[in-house]
Amino acid sequence: MNFPNDFLWGGAVAANQCEGAYSEDGKGLDIQDVMPKGILSGPTAEPTSDNLKLEAIDFYHRYPEDIKLFAQMGFKVFRTSIAWSRIYPNGDDAEPNEKGLAFYDRLFDECHKYGIEPLVTISHYETPLHLAKAYNGWASHELIGFYERYVRTIFARYKGKVKYWLTFNEINSVLHQPLLSGGIMTPREELSLSDLYQACHHELVASALATKLAHEIMPDAKVGCMVLAMPVYPLTPAPDDMIAVMQADHFNDFFGDMHVRGRYPGYMKRYFRENGITIKMTPEEERLLRENTVDFVSFSYYVSICEGRDGEAGGGNLLGGKKNPYLKTSEWGWQIDPQGLRYTLNRFYDRWQKPLFIVENGLGARDVLVDDGRGGKTVEDDYRIAYLNDHLVQVGEAIADGVPVMGYTTWGCIDLVSASTAQMSKRYGFIYVDRNDDGTGTLARYPKKSFYWYRDVIASNGAVLKA
Repeated sequence: MNFPNDFLWGGAVAANQCEGAYSEDGKGLDIQDVMPKGILSGPTAEPTSDNLKLEAIDFYHRYPEDIKLFAQMGFKVFRTSIAWSRIYPNGDDAEPNEKGLAFYDRLFDECHKYGIEPLVTISHYETPLHLAKAYNGWASHELIGFYERYVRTIFARYKGKVKYWLTFNEINSVLHQPLLSGGIMTPREELSLSDLYQACHHELVASALATKLAHEIMPDAKVGCMVLAMPVYPLTPAPDDMIAVMQADHFNDFFGDMHVRGRYPGYMKRYFRENGITIKMTPEEERLLRENTVDFVSFSYYVSICEGRDGEAGGGNLLGGKKNPYLKTSEWGWQIDPQGLRYTLNRFYDRWQKPLFIVENGLGARDVLVDDGRGGKTVEDDYRIAYLNDHLVQVGEAIADGVPVMGYTTWGCIDLVSASTAQMSKRYGFIYVDRNDDGTGTLARYPKKSFYWYRDVIASNGAVLKA
């Protein structure tokens, strides 16, 4: 495999899934603090003791130890997010929280100590709870202004420390998980299509505004959008199944089209027209979208799906779809499709002609801690090595196809709390964290077998991958 010499190898986490310290140093509550079961049940009135994210893996206090471990693997880049409510505890505060700003100064400085470039997600499923309760999250136009204040603050603060920025995590997921993705308290079934797409519009305008401000405040910075990528295959060659695939692609491509092209595409205008959806927008917002497109497109990749008239429902797949009879599934019902990653990279580049960055990919599995034979503990996670190897081989194929791929950050490079199920037992990391679903555990860190495998992959720039 021939990867570019400047390829950015690394790993990814989100603040709400790893930091913990949910009420320390002036941090306000965010939506995750009242989502103890992830997306499996509604929010609680207040934080409850069964919410593992309140402490998570205590990255807030243990980040020097963890960054050192990432450096031992040879990370070139580390993707994390800033918890909005650490900076503006309520989201609509007049002044930022200095202790929150100082924490990320320390974190980014620690990365740079080892030559690791931070890749920062501005909003990663972490809407301040006050904005969700008082304004109904991104359903409100007012959030654009609060987001602008937040991004101005962090851009001014970290302009010498962070080069790569993502505006919203998996922005297309707001259609399916409005609370998680958009801080919208109204239950999904009670939201009209106009409400949902108006919220999308607010996020898209805010994203364009952030891109504009980043380029003004940090001329050397690169700003990307971030979408949940999920290739769609037809169940049969029937023309009806191909049209179903086209329509499914449209709903996901829409968000990338808006970020790269800056205009509402014709297929969405038709969908809006035929479903009575009205989007309120100003000429200024249209101009903002058109004139402030992203520098690159980033995405998460875990699964592919099928569409067609028949077939079995997709089970564990986050965005639905039908099961592919040719694919195996993970323990959580997600279908495993390495070649779908090559297909996605080619399709996205053909469509958008922008550099691409794979910022999430990984396997959630129930790992077992065992003695390593040297007086320590480890996990023999050959299944994770096989999964990542097979996906990275396909990244190499896409690069050979001519696709400019900036880098690859595996999801949950250290074990953390699952976003969808809020479990610890759904582990993704190269580093085992001793914490259980019931909250017990020492929080001790143990490198897994995959830790050393990934170290060798990075050191060889992909040469040790096995086709």
